Amino acid sequence: MNTLLSIVVPVYNRPDEIRELLESLSKQTFQKDFEVVIVEDGSSDSSEEEVKTFQDNLAISYYYKENSGPGDSRNFGMQKAKGNYYIILDSDCILPKQYLAEVYKELEREFVHCFGGPDAADASFTTVQKAINYVMTSFFTTGGIRGGKKSVGKFQPRSFNMGISKEAFEKAGGFGRIHPGEDPDLTFRIWKAGFDTRLFPHAYVYHKRRIDWNKFYIQVNKFGMVRPILNLWHPGTARPTYWFPTFFMLGLCVSLVLALMGILLPLVLYGFYFLLLFVDALLKNANLKVAILALFAALTQFAGYGIGFFKSTILLTFSKKEPEELFPKLFFKKK
Repeated sequence: MNTLLSIVVPVYNRPDEIRELLESLSKQTFQKDFEVVIVEDGSSDSSEEEVKTFQDNLAISYYYKENSGPGDSRNFGMQKAKGNYYIILDSDCILPKQYLAEVYKELEREFVHCFGGPDAADASFTTVQKAINYVMTSFFTTGGIRGGKKSVGKFQPRSFNMGISKEAFEKAGGFGRIHPGEDPDLTFRIWKAGFDTRLFPHAYVYHKRRIDWNKFYIQVNKFGMVRPILNLWHPGTARPTYWFPTFFMLGLCVSLVLALMGILLPLVLYGFYFLLLFVDALLKNANLKVAILALFAALTQFAGYGIGFFKSTILLTFSKKEPEELFPKLFFKKK
């Protein structure tokens, strides 16, 4: 296959992010032609001027559309793109200079219609960003599937760093209106259409999440609420491991109660887990503060996801309403 890469990036009120991403794209070692498609998703703080500064260095196009969410904006960008293989990136990503070369090398070695790459923390990240990045990618939390070299079951790409062929995009129908959750939803439909997915372990990005603790909790809580909806839409994709954060937090609460009654063993076991998490975070980041914050980030992740998953499961099980009626904030309206 003669592969022409098109990088598609939706952006919403983040011109500074786009500048950093485009700077990293302009420094790629990749020797073949590629294009960049920026889709402004109804922003009030436009990125157009930032995009113009790179027109001499990149084959770049800019489109403005009404706000309809990241999934619809990615679809819009892929429909406008000239290439036959799309790379979907979030605007808060920065690419190492070898990124595109690694992607192309993997596609040449063993072509696949959809891939996902890991996310990593750059040295310039804040301690909070590094702590959150750790729990979102660690094998010891729910994040292991996002970037590990080995995972249970088939790999599910995430749209902050995802590639999809034009053929697979057209047959699977593109991203849906749910958000978050639009990327696993698309992945399941890609599988149903007969295409495979694969992890490209060396095609990593620096995912510069600009979120505070409250926003992080809201984000993972939505992740938890979305998963039972995806289980409902795609029977056979549900896994017992999706219950882990819920049972983890319930077990922690029970352990604290038992400790007050003089039964310490369950709480000691939790202590060993957090010690393991702390040591792993310390070894990976070589920063004591990041390792300490990683413990808080893990608790935030488990609590947010676990509560969201349990709430959504109960409502979907006992209510006769459709998911969009139960969780209107998880869906963008049709335009």
